[in-house]
Amino acid sequence: MTVSERQASPGVVAGWGGISTLAVEHESEDLERVTRHVPLTRGLGRSYGDSSLPPPGEPVVAASPRADRLLAFDDETGDLTAEAGYSLYDLWDTFLPRGWFTPVSPGTQFVTLGGMVAADVHGKNHHREGSIGRHVQSLRIRVASGDIVTCSRQQEPDLFRATIGGMGLTGHILEVTLRLVRIPSPWIYGQTHRVSGIDEFIRVLHAARDEWPFTMGWIDCLAQGRALGRGVMFAGRWATPDEAPRRPPRRLPRPTVPVTCPSWVMGQTVARVFNACYYRLHPARPRPRIFHPEAFFYPLDAIRHWNRLYGRRGFTQYQCVLPESGGAALMHELLERMARFGAASFLCVIKDCGPQGEGILSFPMPGVLVALDLPMRDNTQQVVDSLNEFVAAAGGRIYLAKDALSRAEHFRAMEPRLAEFEAIRRRWDPEGRIRSAQSVRLFGDRP
Repeated sequence: MTVSERQASPGVVAGWGGISTLAVEHESEDLERVTRHVPLTRGLGRSYGDSSLPPPGEPVVAASPRADRLLAFDDETGDLTAEAGYSLYDLWDTFLPRGWFTPVSPGTQFVTLGGMVAADVHGKNHHREGSIGRHVQSLRIRVASGDIVTCSRQQEPDLFRATIGGMGLTGHILEVTLRLVRIPSPWIYGQTHRVSGIDEFIRVLHAARDEWPFTMGWIDCLAQGRALGRGVMFAGRWATPDEAPRRPPRRLPRPTVPVTCPSWVMGQTVARVFNACYYRLHPARPRPRIFHPEAFFYPLDAIRHWNRLYGRRGFTQYQCVLPESGGAALMHELLERMARFGAASFLCVIKDCGPQGEGILSFPMPGVLVALDLPMRDNTQQVVDSLNEFVAAAGGRIYLAKDALSRAEHFRAMEPRLAEFEAIRRRWDPEGRIRSAQSVRLFGDRP
């Protein structure tokens, strides 16, 4: 064992929402070695549910964060090759000052390249740039047989498509080649303004598609009546050199939530007060300004261990996308269901999604995305069941990187693509060696 390798011993392995298990976690710079006899590799543990937890019958997992070397970069094409544990946080520090950035960024920078590919992450610019898989050039993977395979759109294309968004179930991602994009400055030029209700929100999102590369909205999901779906619209683009401050952006300070809070902190009463204040904080009409890129892309990263605010029982996030053909009517019904259950949340996000990606199980599709944080309570399973029944009937789908409570029958009802994914997966893993707690719950894998 080297100084860069952590002693493997049983301990608590958890998802970001608080679901945990006792398992042995192998963490080493030598990811090739530690992935030889384990069912799953995990990154920084920012998936909310159980997708990065090992199956109950084999409580062992490989961890990639120490395998974080930058292997190559082509400053002509922007092609970056790095080990799977290389994080978006490190990519920021290295490439943002040099005028390069990832073409797609999720809502946190504390993710690894391997995790970004496995979840096929999307960002505020999905309507323009799709999800991250669109920009991946090739992958190096240890498959269930123990062989190491390089795959791309030209080489083993089925494995490539199944791995993008495949939640780590096709093999252990060892290296990623991703094409970065040039940016004119490291600052964001953007605007915010209040939106009075969900009908206006849908119109505003659609109208912003052509003008703004980055768009998203925050919804006060506790508002009802004529204010149903009111919120705040955010839009932005990379600032030009003339617009941007001369100095590069420094890392923002990040205070820490030091302890696990009591459950009432994220309860409905506090949520109502917070939502009303946050809504009024923003201008009624668009007001352009320069944003710090961390504040724009990663507002939740401003507080370390913010998940502790949800108390000992933790939380889950319900993230779904509803087809564009359903229009505002589907959003009305979804929000009304949330309100009937009293689904209190400080975070309810709405985004505009573009075409479906290459990944067979890639989450986004043309339509409207909604993400809602739900504190774990006695009725949370009932809330998720009700929302899943509605989303399946509407022709929508859920995001596996956030899911903790969906039932197998609901997932299968949403996923006509599942049979193709499973066929490719079994071709590379006929004995079902690569699996997770989530795949046991949703895919019917052996525990």
